[in-house]
Amino acid sequence: MREPTETPQVDQTPQTPQAPQGLQHIHGVPVLFCASDGEPLRGEREALDLIGDAFSLGAAWVVIPAGRFEDAFFQLSTRVAGDIVQKFVNYRLRVAVVGDIARHTAGSTALRDFVRESNRGTQLWFVPDTEALSTRLGPQP
Repeated sequence: MREPTETPQVDQTPQTPQAPQGLQHIHGVPVLFCASDGEPLRGEREALDLIGDAFSLGAAWVVIPAGRFEDAFFQLSTRVAGDIVQKFVNYRLRVAVVGDIARHTAGSTALRDFVRESNRGTQLWFVPDTEALSTRLGPQP
């Protein structure tokens, strides 16, 4: 066996922490975390792809970074949000949109109301970060 003639270079760049990806368990709940840099979610087709991934991994929740949605999702008159959420409801999967959506809610009373009502339920939550999601999924007093 020949010895390598060069010493392999090791990247010494410090790594920044990344959001979780893939299947994780939070308080025993299987949660599929979508990558923040994936394809934008434009509609039902992309939702069905995520639903298939969630089913194959046994997830009960799908966590989607807010940045993965195009602006049309946050404009309720386009019905994009309703179409996407309905797909998840049909397959009995829950969804959490994680991240700052203040720029969208600032200009839309309807969206603020939608977010508030969604957060009262158990199907769709809008949370600022994964810690808030973990708190909501944890044991309730």
